[in-house]
Amino acid sequence: MRLSTVILPIHRWGEGQKVWQHAEGLGFHTAYTYDHLSWRTFRDGPWFGAVPTLTAAATATQSMRLGTLVTSPNFRHPVTLAKELISLDDISGGRVTLGIGAGGTGFDATALGQEPWTPRERADRFGEFVPLLDRLLTEDSVSYEGDFYSAHEARNIPGCVQRPRLPFAVAATGPRGLKLAARYGQAWVTTGDPRLYENGTPEQSVQAIRGQHDKLADACAALGRDVSGMDRVLLTGFTPDRGRPLRSLDAFVDFAGRHREIGFTEIVIHWPVPDSDFAADEKIFEQIAMEAPAQLS
Repeated sequence: MRLSTVILPIHRWGEGQKVWQHAEGLGFHTAYTYDHLSWRTFRDGPWFGAVPTLTAAATATQSMRLGTLVTSPNFRHPVTLAKELISLDDISGGRVTLGIGAGGTGFDATALGQEPWTPRERADRFGEFVPLLDRLLTEDSVSYEGDFYSAHEARNIPGCVQRPRLPFAVAATGPRGLKLAARYGQAWVTTGDPRLYENGTPEQSVQAIRGQHDKLADACAALGRDVSGMDRVLLTGFTPDRGRPLRSLDAFVDFAGRHREIGFTEIVIHWPVPDSDFAADEKIFEQIAMEAPAQLS
């Protein structure tokens, strides 16, 4: 099982560079960042763009993978996003993973002046966004006219360093999203069942996540694909366990082990942010980063 981290884009680069380099030094498989315009309780504080942050991180690190977790159609267009991703993949030497999801109802949903989309409208756009982005990242020239997105002779030469394109980690729990993950994803991402966050138990959460995994397996089987060929990624911090897995090495190994039994291949933990939902003891966090992967191998 691999261990990765999310570094929120809240640091001016003079400080942020040190954080990303420290993450590589701790041995994290991937360091992701959120692709939002602003986010929840961090809205009134520093928040930088995901792609420029990852570009800087690519030049400051050597081997650690980098990625978004996640990018959504809320303020992205496939044509311009594809150009940025191809450039980032080149600068990083082929170390980029695109975490991608349908988006939600947060600040991104209205920042461009639009009314927030309903869940069905988000799913409709996502269902068009992902296949078009797949084409844009694998074909030299793409023309397309859809219900929501258009491309006219969009050129993306020379394409990605990673072939046939950089990997997609598709965040999904509903049937339409899981079908997209099964068809286009090299990985699947979940944060668990949000309905259990406030009043659920860790045991209920594990069962709910197991159910999500089973539905992904069914979606893969319908396409003649074995789910074991996909990476399965759990982004932590949104289950009833909340911050408890980061209170000690043993607590984390127990938490990760229960999810490894379901079939997860990667666990993602948030880089500690003091006085926030992601506050954690930095020494314990570093111990987990350095020692947990060996115990979970």
